[in-house]
Amino acid sequence: MKTADAIWMCLPEGMDELFEMVRFERTEQSYDIWLDEKKKLSDEDYRNPHIVARGYTDYVTIQDYPMRGRPVFLHMRKNKWWDKQTNEIFSYNLELPNDEGTRLSAEFVAFLKDEGGDDSPVD
Repeated sequence: MKTADAIWMCLPEGMDELFEMVRFERTEQSYDIWLDEKKKLSDEDYRNPHIVARGYTDYVTIQDYPMRGRPVFLHMRKNKWWDKQTNEIFSYNLELPNDEGTRLSAEFVAFLKDEGGDDSPVD
């Protein structure tokens, strides 16, 4: 089993469908995991030629549940999309499967639900 596969098994189910792991670091003090949202437009936006990728939001660091006595820090960022017609920048709300017994910290849920993008128009 690859290291990345083992790490995905320790994260909430469905995370691997929404994010790609870009870095993992194990130190004496913690585990740090960097995750970028996969580039995927909604079905509606996929058909809209005015929606284009506009980079990523800044990383948000969320402390997840500890593993093996060490804190786990998830450094996550979401895609930013630009609607050229309205000149708005936005990010999608994300949802993980809500399996019975799955617990997510309030901070983690807030990140997934936050639109997270810079709503300012493009210059």
